Amino acid sequence: MTASPHVVVIGAGTLGMCTALDLVGQGARVTVLEAQSIASGSSGRSVGVVGSQLTHPFEIMLRVHSLRRFRQWEGEGLRFNHIGYLRLARTKAQMELFARSVEIQGEAGLRSRLVRANELTDLVPHINPDGLEGGLFGPDNGFLDPHEMCNFLAGIVRAKGGEIRQYRKLLGVKRRPGGYTLETSHGPIDCDAVVNAGGAWAPQVAALFGQRLHIWPERHEAVVIHLDEPLGYTMPMVMDLVNGEGSGLNFRHEKPGELIAEIHKVNSTAPEDPDNYNDQCEEQSKVDLAEMLLERVPDLPGARLGRGWAGLYPVTADHRPFIGPIDASEPTLITAAGAGGYGIQLAPVIGQIAADWVLQGAPVSVPGSQSLAPSAERNIPGH
Repeated sequence: MTASPHVVVIGAGTLGMCTALDLVGQGARVTVLEAQSIASGSSGRSVGVVGSQLTHPFEIMLRVHSLRRFRQWEGEGLRFNHIGYLRLARTKAQMELFARSVEIQGEAGLRSRLVRANELTDLVPHINPDGLEGGLFGPDNGFLDPHEMCNFLAGIVRAKGGEIRQYRKLLGVKRRPGGYTLETSHGPIDCDAVVNAGGAWAPQVAALFGQRLHIWPERHEAVVIHLDEPLGYTMPMVMDLVNGEGSGLNFRHEKPGELIAEIHKVNSTAPEDPDNYNDQCEEQSKVDLAEMLLERVPDLPGARLGRGWAGLYPVTADHRPFIGPIDASEPTLITAAGAGGYGIQLAPVIGQIAADWVLQGAPVSVPGSQSLAPSAERNIPGH
């Protein structure tokens, strides 16, 4: 590939914008193609949480890379709300995993600590600790506004000479010697390499290149909770899910007198069509959420449910993102998609790995990330 290849990134959500930023920072000529507007897909419907309270060393390591970038961007003006992140444990085995996580995070320079069941109300005075063993708390984690993040990154990409073309739908693809001609709703674009960061639309994009990409657009709903009066403390992000175990309920501070809640676990029987799905919260979902909230935080002052919405998690069979070529014989076509509900927090490291694939032919800067390539063993139907 030429020293400064022209790379088209498809999708202007967090994964696409982070990839574009890494590419343009390394001298590539970059064009971001977005069928709608910046952050108009799953990114803009996310609750924007960034956390490192996980139990698998590789998952923690990925977030170490991401958090380094978030700190840099925060220094450059991106707003980041450090409200903390509390992951709840229901069993002693989970607490043992959490203790190991504290060690791993500490070695990586991240702050976290164990919280026993009788200490949970010190962090969240309204929590009901029944049935809990304790939790894992990271005081520096928090949330950001995904729209703001994507537009912030877009500003840097443009300042470095990158182009972002909104309302440009990809209609067709022609391979040519050394690259591609992309047919768009506003004329053709020639390029040397392509990154498919299409989120819930990534399978449709892959199909235009004659590839099969197995990503399941999974519906998730979030609801605003209004309180009669502001809490006397800032509610951290509270997550009741450890490696698939738990209710999946999570909730966090949004602004004084307002929380946001969702269920990070759904029983969808079919993938959603990203072009035609109900983006409003269903009444039954609000009932389920209210019941879970009443059980876990029973005495919130005058809590009532406000507006709700639905977004799509692009999910892979093994619930890990796809980053790399589907076909090793075509190293100029890279996938960066399928991060499920962790797209925001993984976006910086996914962008870094995707840029490595394009410019170096391998994910050289993140140890072990070769395992995230959409190999034949991973790129399979499943849910």
